[in-house]
Amino acid sequence: MASYVIAAIKSWNIENAEAISARYPEHTFEIITDKAKLTADALKKIDPQYIFFPHWSWIIPEDIYGCFNCVVFHMTDLPFGRGGSPLQNLISRGIYATKLSAIRVSGGIDTGDIYDKEPVDIRFGNADQILRKISSVIFHTMIPKFIEGSPTPCKQTGEAVVFKRRTPEQSELPEGLSQRQIYDYIRMLDGEGYPAAYHKVPGGKIYYRNAKLTDGIVYADAEFRRDTE
Repeated sequence: MASYVIAAIKSWNIENAEAISARYPEHTFEIITDKAKLTADALKKIDPQYIFFPHWSWIIPEDIYGCFNCVVFHMTDLPFGRGGSPLQNLISRGIYATKLSAIRVSGGIDTGDIYDKEPVDIRFGNADQILRKISSVIFHTMIPKFIEGSPTPCKQTGEAVVFKRRTPEQSELPEGLSQRQIYDYIRMLDGEGYPAAYHKVPGGKIYYRNAKLTDGIVYADAEFRRDTE
């Protein structure tokens, strides 16, 4: 029997964490959803074989990754795409075929050794739908490899490309986009916690969600909000 910790904040990752716990009843799983509870002292009591971070919004302290095997899952074919906002940076570049990299946490940003990579297609779907798809790959394909075996990490190879984290101001729809690019722009920002794509108009902004691309035409839900709201 082994112990594992899954640190997750997205609802679909929490659901999948509960499901994988039921799938492997011979092991124990601690699901942590509160940053305040992820401490070195608490983890020492659990003594996990691995700590998995399917989606975590905070920096992992050195006293945790230096003492435990911490695994994060990054949505690019590392070392390409290190850094922030990987989904938006990929789609805005017209990159629809990517890889999900399972890496060991280190002192750098997405610089750790790689345990595993799995292909992911992000050609269609909004941000939440894509993240749900990725969660399924993490919990149904990647984490089981750690539980059922012991993957050996290897150094990252190739040219490193670093993405910058996007800002809310970058959610404004640029001029001159093609229909496909407009569709991509709306869907990549259509998700839990993301600032939706918008146009500025007199007195406020129009926000767009639920984009569809049909026969080369973009259809989307639009919501007008005044600047005072």
